[in-house]
Amino acid sequence: MYSFIVNPNSRSGQGREIWNHLRSIMESRGISYQYFLTEYVGHATEFARKISSSGTPDDPVTLITVGGDGTIYEVLTGIEDLDNVIFGFIPTGSGNDFCRSMGLPSNPEEALFAILNKERIVPMDVPKIQLGAHAYRFGISAGMGYDAAICQEVLITPSKKFLNRLHLGKLTYLMVALKQFLFLTPSTVTVRTDTEGEQTFPKTWFATAMNQKYEGGGFKFCPDAKPDDGLLDVIVIAGISKFKMLLCLPSALWGGHTGIKGVHIFKCRDVHIRSDHPLPVHKDGESGGIQREFSVTIEKKPLKIIMPVL
Repeated sequence: MYSFIVNPNSRSGQGREIWNHLRSIMESRGISYQYFLTEYVGHATEFARKISSSGTPDDPVTLITVGGDGTIYEVLTGIEDLDNVIFGFIPTGSGNDFCRSMGLPSNPEEALFAILNKERIVPMDVPKIQLGAHAYRFGISAGMGYDAAICQEVLITPSKKFLNRLHLGKLTYLMVALKQFLFLTPSTVTVRTDTEGEQTFPKTWFATAMNQKYEGGGFKFCPDAKPDDGLLDVIVIAGISKFKMLLCLPSALWGGHTGIKGVHIFKCRDVHIRSDHPLPVHKDGESGGIQREFSVTIEKKPLKIIMPVL
């Protein structure tokens, strides 16, 4: 039995059409499945909690997320015990950083076939972000500053749905990124890790803990990140001018930013990030509110994830 958690509103409503097509494929093959359609923020977490509670380490449930990168953190957060689940992902969003980093098919139909065939199952680290009294798991990244400010504004930008329907969703991010670039004031950020101790970075643009190589729709911010090495990759961009930042960001599309002075990347198992004043925070591209600090650790147990054949 396959259990699907589906975000029908992903890709500006195209998620529902894609899911209906995938359902027709499974029904033509006589495949046994159940599905749950999300209706509000946090709904996927509720479904994941209910579904995962029926699994055991010896008999795990196969839980498939159908949505965008932002749906992943909701599902991961809801899983009661990571040992009780085999996880699959079918992308119907616009960013696809999870697929890009993990090497998963970006085509929903190809992703479905890989899942049905259970071609290869590998372990993936699962980080957890602590925001005040609340904790959330994520699959890609969580951070504060410039990248989070872009994510938060994109979520409420009216043009996003229109441009997504024209398959021009990246223009939304570009427009918001330029606006935030012009008006954002860098902050002083202190980063404490179990490997590097405590460091303070004046004029920080952003500080992000990453489980994958990519975030932000294709920016290869941490080229050496591996989702199965038991480590986070933390990137801090600080102490550089706006002009230098203009050069830095495009080069991050291929990982060429790592040699630029002011770009700091280090590995750790846990990190605490604190700003001198409240900043936007994101988790897998979804809003984490306006915060002064947060912590990220890696769960002791990895998640089993279905992958295509190499």
